[in-house]
Formats: sequence, C-alpha cells, structure tokens
Amino acid sequence: MAPNVTALAAVLWDMDGTLLDSEKLWDIAVRELGRELGGEVTDEIRHALVGSAGPAAMQIIYTGLGLDPSPAEDAAARAFLETRVAELMTGPIPWRPGAKDALAMVREAGLSSALVTNTKRSLAEYGLDTLGRDFFDTSVCGDEVPQGKPHPAIYLRAAELLGVDPQHCVAIEDSPTGAQAAAAAGCAVLVVPCEIPVPAGPGRVFRDSLIGLTHADLQQIRHDIR
Repeated sequence: MAPNVTALAAVLWDMDGTLLDSEKLWDIAVRELGRELGGEVTDEIRHALVGSAGPAAMQIIYTGLGLDPSPAEDAAARAFLETRVAELMTGPIPWRPGAKDALAMVREAGLSSALVTNTKRSLAEYGLDTLGRDFFDTSVCGDEVPQGKPHPAIYLRAAELLGVDPQHCVAIEDSPTGAQAAAAAGCAVLVVPCEIPVPAGPGRVFRDSLIGLTHADLQQIRHDIR
C-alpha cells in the first residue's frame, strides 16, 4: 500500500525568529535589562534565551548575571522587559524571508493553522498586528499553558483547539527549545534556524528559509518523519 501523504491537517507556527525577525528586538530589550540590573548580558546568555518561556528566561538572565533578586526586584525586572519589548514591537515588525508567502500558501491549501509562541499574550498581540489574524484559526501563548516550550503542552493545546491529532501536524520552528517541544508533542518539525544553530534530532527536517515552501513540501516532511 502506498504511504499516506495526504493526512497533513494543520501547520503550527512559531512566531519570534520563524515568522517575524523579532528576536533582534528581544535582543535589544534583554541587553538593556542586563544593564538595568547592573550587569552585561553576554552572547552566551542571549543565545540560551532564544525560544525560552518567560519564567525560565528570567532565571537564565539572573543565573548568568549572578543575581538572586527579591520578589519585588523580579517583578520590576519583568515589568521593565515587557514595557521595553512592547515599545520595540509597536508598529510593523520585519518578516522572516518567505514567511508571508508561506502563511498564504497554507491558507490557500485549506490547512488549519495556529500560532504557537512562548511569548506572552500581551506581547504576542503586537506580532499578530503585523502577521494578520486571518492567517490563523487559533493562537496559544506561553502564559496560557502550565509550562512553555520546551514542554510540549503548548503544541498539544494548539492541536486540541484545532481539533486535530498532533501527529497530523507540521510545526515550524527556529530554535532548539521550540523544536524539542513540537517533537515531544508528536508533531513533525520543520526547522528553519534563525539566531542560533539547532541540532539534528528525531522528527526534525531542516530548511534554510521559508522561501518557496509548498504544500507538497509540507506533506513530504510529514511523510518522511512518520
């Protein structure tokens, strides 16, 4: 019997670094936060932050800077970072190459689509202003699940909201954290690295960019991994 390559039901999209070139905006805000805290966010710290959820990200910063903040200091640092990122994300955010055409292709193919981001809802809404909400049937943010990426909960929730089996989904990610979460949820994963390298692993197919991505490519990715 021929392999079933038609069972692809949905595409689950990461946002920062995958659809939008917004990691560079986070880089500005995180490095400013480091100086605000009296230290310097090194490239090593910054790279460890890529794809991390809010609570884990803040702990990475504190550990990297050798800090043990009080609850009040932690709240102030989180508020500083959120305010600064919101300022930077107000207005159009640069797209990653090929991303807008890829979103349109998935819509035209009749596939379900979800935005799945570790970014908290209040900030993800700025990204949706640029992306366009019509491209997505639903969205799930890092503050809407018990644990963000690399835990699979956020991808499992997205599939649940779409009413599809995660094994019938392709997730598109740019970070090790995101790729780990999507694969653990049972999705086939298309990795398009942005800021940092992503290691090879089970359930992962790599591509240099989203330019020229087709429905047939997505079907083939799911088939090859399954």
